[in-house]
Amino acid sequence: MSVILKTENLEKTFRLTAKQQKLQNTKAKTLKAVDNLSFEAYKGEIFGLLGPNGAGKTTTLRILATLIKADGGDAIIDGSSVKTDPAAVRSKIGFLTSELKLEDFFTPNYLFDFFAKLHNIPPDVSAKRKEELFAKFGVDKFAEVKVSNLSTGMKQKSSLVISIVHDPNIIIFDEPTNGLDVLTAKVVTDFLMELKEQGKTIIVSTHIFSLVEKLCDRAGVIINGKMTACDTLENLTKEKSLEDLFFDLYAETVGEAV
Repeated sequence: MSVILKTENLEKTFRLTAKQQKLQNTKAKTLKAVDNLSFEAYKGEIFGLLGPNGAGKTTTLRILATLIKADGGDAIIDGSSVKTDPAAVRSKIGFLTSELKLEDFFTPNYLFDFFAKLHNIPPDVSAKRKEELFAKFGVDKFAEVKVSNLSTGMKQKSSLVISIVHDPNIIIFDEPTNGLDVLTAKVVTDFLMELKEQGKTIIVSTHIFSLVEKLCDRAGVIINGKMTACDTLENLTKEKSLEDLFFDLYAETVGEAV
């Protein structure tokens, strides 16, 4: 298999405000969110980044999506560096996170067309892709409804559709089923499997063991910004369940059992 995404010793440190220090019950003035993180993802696979809240998953994906810059290290995505050629990276990926909100005032129809133009997609190609994706996710019935009036599930579906308007070969999803009802979550996970069958590479972050077990070919366990294990699901679960493996790694890394 060919490597399509490779992170090399990624580092990211944030300064903590007095309020953040108080909330986290720490006197430390900085937080290392990503700590010398390295991993690879192969073409045509689903790679899972598994870890608890605050582990550094979202920060890692934001670096890969070029939304924030790493303090150290680099990531090469389909031959392009997030450090030296972020524009090329953005043209090759689709990125979806629940923290990126669609503008309430606009409709899915308008937003799809807007982002299609940003990606220089010909109008006829854009129209066909919109018709197919809107029908698949039921967005067509709400195409002219303002985002502010959509349900949480429909907002997520609309966001997903818009994030892949340019038919990218690499799709990055941060907590893809977070906050979704079981029916909408199934639609999303089924679509991820469909994208894999099309030869796409999908990177997902999650804290849900069953989602990793259901979707992923390979996974990395990230705790306190560090990669503590990374392998195929078959190898990771050869001697114990993924859940047991995670809690053992957590105890070894943090120094306390759960």
